[in-house]
Amino acid sequence: MRRFCFIQRYVEVPENLFLHVISKNYKDNYQVDFMTQIEVTFLGTTAGIPTPHRNHAALYVRHQSEQEYVCLFDCGEGTQRQIFSAGLNFMRVDDIFITHWHADHFAGLLGILETMNLEKRTRPLNIFGPEADHFVDTLLELGYSSKRYNVVAKPVPFEGSEITTLLETDEFAVCSIPVKHGIPAVAYALIEKDRVNINKEKLKGLGLPERGPMYKKLKDNGSCVINGKTVRLEDVADIEKGKKVVYTGDTMPCNNIVKISQGADLLIHDSTFFEDDLDTKHANVDEVLDVADKAKVKQLILTHISRRYQNMDEMKEKIAGRENVRIAKDFMKITV
Repeated sequence: MRRFCFIQRYVEVPENLFLHVISKNYKDNYQVDFMTQIEVTFLGTTAGIPTPHRNHAALYVRHQSEQEYVCLFDCGEGTQRQIFSAGLNFMRVDDIFITHWHADHFAGLLGILETMNLEKRTRPLNIFGPEADHFVDTLLELGYSSKRYNVVAKPVPFEGSEITTLLETDEFAVCSIPVKHGIPAVAYALIEKDRVNINKEKLKGLGLPERGPMYKKLKDNGSCVINGKTVRLEDVADIEKGKKVVYTGDTMPCNNIVKISQGADLLIHDSTFFEDDLDTKHANVDEVLDVADKAKVKQLILTHISRRYQNMDEMKEKIAGRENVRIAKDFMKITV
């Protein structure tokens, strides 16, 4: 079932009926507000070495609206088995985003690419990552397999402090920013665009018609001339702020993470260690909490946890009193 709003009244419409109803009766005559959500399933939450309860890093991310978009952020060893166990569908994955080329973040690629081929995938698969052209080509040369679909390498900038838009749709964009990990590495963000809904009561108050092609121009340009007078978008519309989900991969605390995470609805951050450690390529809990505070994120999930910690009590003590902070576990599902 999908949930929609017809003139501020919510109804549930079966998927097959929805296509008929919207296209035949409603779409041209009513404002249809598609309810969007971003669903994140944690397929792996360990650092470096898997444990009986924590698999290598991978997130299954689904953006649901009028259209569905599915991607993986990282693809550690065993990712496809985790997808099966979670009751998800690997054939629905549109793109894969690798944060960096340490094996615990990409070793599952070879298996999932082969399985997609065996399941007769035909549409292209994009794999994004720093130096992706080199590493993806190397993966594809392993063994004697040939693919019935195209695997397209998409290199991602890994130096500097600029946020890069990697793909963009009418509803959202996926962006990246370099992070600090000792090797080329990036963080990713799925960022929804603000949703603009024309308010019919405001139109009525200004003596304007309820519908018409000029409202598309108004949304696109921010203002337009209607019946001889200039109308601004904010005069007649309600603007819903788009949601943002950020995934750091592996990184030390850095300003780039604060930059891309500003106001995020969900920040998923490497939290490998509970305390200071000689390993300076990761972040500890206190450092991550500081980053989240600086970025003013609404919800923080701590992941990529070293196998040295079999008991979570110490981490729970560090986050005590912070209702917006949680510790990741395999198969946890978060919806924003």
